[in-house]
Amino acid sequence: MRAFNPRISRSTLLRGTAGVVAGGALAGLTAPAQAEPLAMTVTKVADLTGPGLTTEWEMEATDLGIPTRTPDGRNLFVFGDTFEKTIGDPNWRSPVGLYSTTTDLAGGVTWSGAVGGDTARQFWDYPHNNPEFSTVLPSDVITIGNRIYLHAIVNKGDIGNVVRNEIWFSDDNGNTWHDTGARIPANFAGGLAQLIGWGLGNDDFVYIYSTGFQRDKPLILHRVRTANLADTNAWEPWGWTSGGGWRWGQPPTPILEGKFGELSFRPLGGKWILTWFNAGDYRMDGLIADTPTSNLYEAKRATFLYGTSWGNEDDTHVAQLYGGYVIPGSTLDDLHLSVSQWNTTPGANNWPYRVMQFRVQGFGSS
Repeated sequence: MRAFNPRISRSTLLRGTAGVVAGGALAGLTAPAQAEPLAMTVTKVADLTGPGLTTEWEMEATDLGIPTRTPDGRNLFVFGDTFEKTIGDPNWRSPVGLYSTTTDLAGGVTWSGAVGGDTARQFWDYPHNNPEFSTVLPSDVITIGNRIYLHAIVNKGDIGNVVRNEIWFSDDNGNTWHDTGARIPANFAGGLAQLIGWGLGNDDFVYIYSTGFQRDKPLILHRVRTANLADTNAWEPWGWTSGGGWRWGQPPTPILEGKFGELSFRPLGGKWILTWFNAGDYRMDGLIADTPTSNLYEAKRATFLYGTSWGNEDDTHVAQLYGGYVIPGSTLDDLHLSVSQWNTTPGANNWPYRVMQFRVQGFGSS
């Protein structure tokens, strides 16, 4: 069986989105709603991974960095496909995690240690490029009481070729991980629950925005009691029918059309914030809703970062961007995001392949 490096396929996808900008007009692409003009400031704070930043834990090349506040008060960032020096190195791991005790986000997130100690250890043991799948990627992570849950994507070959989803948990602040036993078919919810963003409400429900892992699908909504998080039979869909309108328990209906990539969905400042990679328009968008069931077409919305070509980057333009996760400690008016980029240009040796921190000021009040 041919060994497969999923990075090649994701690079093809990223080259495609970069080509949208390089080629000029976004011909034929439509968005569900026009993003509001930027009445706020966006700045790059720091690179978070790379040589000299994460060398200590043998992870100079990595992406994603999905954060959650641990039960003991630190921040845990969960990363995807990770390599010691560069993509293709033999010590390929995913998912891995780094801890941070940074409280001054404006000064930049710094690292205090790794899951695994001296080397960032893969959360659970499995061989990459095995006959069943190629890699396991983090989708989102959430802390409920003293337990951290991780929703994971088991992928084979081309990016978006999802074998299934799994849910794992940690009861020791992310140091060790255990399988809940959840095996979620790739076609669950019509294939629109492969990539998620979830947040804990004040009503004992976890609200889950989700989409496919192909960056060409809309968004749907489920909710589930915290005690039943790993049981998808208990996930209650939000749907619309002509006879009943919008209600829980009906087949899921898209709540927002578009071509959604990575998601981050969190309660924040008495509202709910969604940030995502808008693959259709090659940019990073965000919106603020009163509740998870609010009409997202009427939600406050803005574009934080625009995709661009290499050599043309600035604080609001990032080449081959993706990810975009809300860092704990953020507020609606002082929002911090972990954003990835990967240079797949021929001859670039797959660098940069890293996570960065961006700051968005004034979104909530703009």
